[in-house]
Amino acid sequence: MTDLDSVWRLMNKSTLVGTITADDSGMPWLRGRFLPEPTFSQFKPWFDEVNTIVEAEEFERFDDAYDRIENALTLVSPAGPIAEFLLHIGQHRAWFRWYGEPATGQNSSWLGLAPRPRFTTRSGASVARVRW
Repeated sequence: MTDLDSVWRLMNKSTLVGTITADDSGMPWLRGRFLPEPTFSQFKPWFDEVNTIVEAEEFERFDDAYDRIENALTLVSPAGPIAEFLLHIGQHRAWFRWYGEPATGQNSSWLGLAPRPRFTTRSGASVARVRW
């Protein structure tokens, strides 16, 4: 369980990209205020593209677009880095979900160990992350 008002960090290697202060939760999503750092500007178009894809329900394009985010950024919980996460950022809000505990080693990944998580778009469509 995650405490509201907890602060999560979005990182690119050792550079802080932004912080998320959790202020709302509704399984399976955690939502919060997003405070971008100047470096966020280089990643913002990626989040905008993913949000556009989801809104247009062009889900076949989702993985290719989201891979850039997943490969370049790390979400760090108050307890440490998270191995698997799905993050959306729009305006000054972020909403995300993650699986399990902070990554602690090679066996911390849950790929292949559980059913693929699903997420629901604003229009109510249910979608599975293809590689999750």
